[in-house]
Amino acid sequence: MRLLNRSAGRLSRHRRGPIAGLLVLVCGLLLTGGMYAAFAPAQADSNQSQEELVKEGRELFLVGCAFCHGQNGEGVLTQGGSQYGPALTDVGSAAVDFQVGTGRMPMAQPGAQAPRKEVVYTKDEIAALSAYVGSLGTGPQIPDAELYSTDGMSQKDVDELVSRGGQIFLANCTACHNFEGSGGAMPRGGFAPKIRGVDSKHIYEAMLTGPQSMDTFSDGNIPPEDKKAVIAYLNELNDAPSYSGFTLGSLGPVSEGIIAWVGGLGILVGFAVWIAAHTTRSSKKKDEAAA
Repeated sequence: MRLLNRSAGRLSRHRRGPIAGLLVLVCGLLLTGGMYAAFAPAQADSNQSQEELVKEGRELFLVGCAFCHGQNGEGVLTQGGSQYGPALTDVGSAAVDFQVGTGRMPMAQPGAQAPRKEVVYTKDEIAALSAYVGSLGTGPQIPDAELYSTDGMSQKDVDELVSRGGQIFLANCTACHNFEGSGGAMPRGGFAPKIRGVDSKHIYEAMLTGPQSMDTFSDGNIPPEDKKAVIAYLNELNDAPSYSGFTLGSLGPVSEGIIAWVGGLGILVGFAVWIAAHTTRSSKKKDEAAA
């Protein structure tokens, strides 16, 4: 017991000495340095991989995009002063992921609007191009899956989301995309494309970036949760069966009016001609018999 008391007394005296504070400081520095050495390499690798992705994206950009958009994404003007290829300095990675991911870019030929076609680049190349263009400015970034996916939600929550999304869609989107998302014609050679069966991420990016003739619905106009609701509504339309027989492209009164005028009136005119022709023949036979 005396030995323990003596040892405790010695430790207490040394703890109050000037060397004890220095030892504590050295131990703290060693612990901090060890933790930094453990975590710093992973962070350096992450930054390096992002830099490599941007570098790869620039190489792809110079080969496939610079002719129209400039070597640094500054855009290209024609000799007449019109815009040949728009600037990409502030469009963000979301715009590139949408345009290239749906095959709209690169364009096959200049026109009023780029139609959707087969995708040219791979997913890794699209990611590299998006990273490079995203590094040119402060535009919208590619959204996370949780912003547009309903995975993990209960069926009740999904149904409520679909109901709210339908109201938002009818108020903001049907004027161009039709009440069932089947698209429609627009002025100056443009058109609102069909958005049934489109990937949820691309629908979110389209609302966020406003490609071509489409208005930009920023998070201030339509919050992210409302964008998710619209996407849930469109996905519900994809799975909903048609109860009206021939859908006629789901274009509403446009296709129905064409069928009514061309088909219905055409049949009536044909019957009128047939009746008139047979009535004339019967009258001639009666006249010949009477003579």
